[in-house]
Amino acid sequence: MLLVASYVFYGWWDWRFLSLIAFSTFVDFFLGIAIAKSEGRKSRSYLMVSIFVNLGLLCVFKYFNFFIDSFLAIGETIGYVPGITTLNIILPVGISFYTFQTMSYSIDIYRKEIEPTKDFVAFASFVALFPQLVAGPIERASNLIPQLVGKRQWSHKRFRDGLFQIVVGFFRKVVVADSIGSLIDGIYNAPELHNSSSILMAVVLYSFQIYFDFSGYSDIAIGTAKLLGFEFKPNFNLPYFSSSITEFWRRWHISLSSWLRDYLYIPLGGNRKGLVKQYRNLFITMFLGGLWHGSSWNFVVWGSLHGILLALEKRFNLIPNRYRLFNNIAVFLVVSFIWIFFRSLSFEDTGIIMHKLFSSDYGKPFIGNLSIFGTVVYGLLLALIFDTFLFVRKVRLEEFGSRMKPWWYVAFLTFTIINIILFYSDANNFIYFQF
Repeated sequence: MLLVASYVFYGWWDWRFLSLIAFSTFVDFFLGIAIAKSEGRKSRSYLMVSIFVNLGLLCVFKYFNFFIDSFLAIGETIGYVPGITTLNIILPVGISFYTFQTMSYSIDIYRKEIEPTKDFVAFASFVALFPQLVAGPIERASNLIPQLVGKRQWSHKRFRDGLFQIVVGFFRKVVVADSIGSLIDGIYNAPELHNSSSILMAVVLYSFQIYFDFSGYSDIAIGTAKLLGFEFKPNFNLPYFSSSITEFWRRWHISLSSWLRDYLYIPLGGNRKGLVKQYRNLFITMFLGGLWHGSSWNFVVWGSLHGILLALEKRFNLIPNRYRLFNNIAVFLVVSFIWIFFRSLSFEDTGIIMHKLFSSDYGKPFIGNLSIFGTVVYGLLLALIFDTFLFVRKVRLEEFGSRMKPWWYVAFLTFTIINIILFYSDANNFIYFQF
């Protein structure tokens, strides 16, 4: 029933791509068994087939036009115009997430960290489980497949935690993130029309938009999984309270950053072969992490800048640890600046934004609709107060609901739901759906 529901959920967007996720499922299920039964070079060959298939799907559906466009651009600079064109390829929702999920399954079997499951339905459900299918978190087989195979039991604690996290996630998404999007999308889409104050406002607010958008979706996914009897790994842990870029990546999109660490950075050598190679490994990891996010050089630059900063932090003590609050502010400002590459539509727009940030064209910012601006200020204030409370009290959102007294729990949910009804925005784009 769960597998059918997951396929219906995914097929509702575009039924044609059900064949793609089914193909990926069949390939990795049987290759996983083959890897476990083989040894040495033969086992490695099966693993390479799994990696080739998964990365091949990504290259065709996500990066084909990107590579062609880049090749054509290079050709034009040297006066050579090859007779090739791009294709009208639709990017399947969630392909970056479920290909990484199935690929890690094969790698873990090859490393003998897990045994392959013989239950095809359980494995297919692991790949397509609807709460996290289209935008993560990227789950590991070692965590999720035993829960799919085993018997799930009702838990009052899990229900309270799950419902609480869903409601918080909806508030973060539809009140805070979507309202911010309604305010700043026009600025980012036409930066040449706005002054420096408007650009600065958009840059700072986008940091909150992408955080509350993606963490909000993750909260909804993790909370929904709890209601179904599953425990997903946390995906965000208050990243803007980080005191370094390294700490930021331990708190931001945890399922991806840990995946890149375990399946890319450490296999490259990690920090085991000297500082120079560690810097190289960090840069390569973040370069490819940027490319994972999208088929654009803007994403590559965004990831590369983070790689450079991570390497610099390993070499230099950029900000003394004793200045915690100053560190938090500095990291937030640096991360916000780098988000410009992530959000800008082109390098040309990035250049315009950079120029205006460092020019003297500061005046009254464009705030558009006063009602939307008021919602942004109100919603962001509530969200930041809540996050600050979690940080100061050292409480994780995933377990906060069950720790509250019953009347506080009911009062909090009632207050939050009323605010969702009153202030939700109909700008319903999930930023990470495009990845």
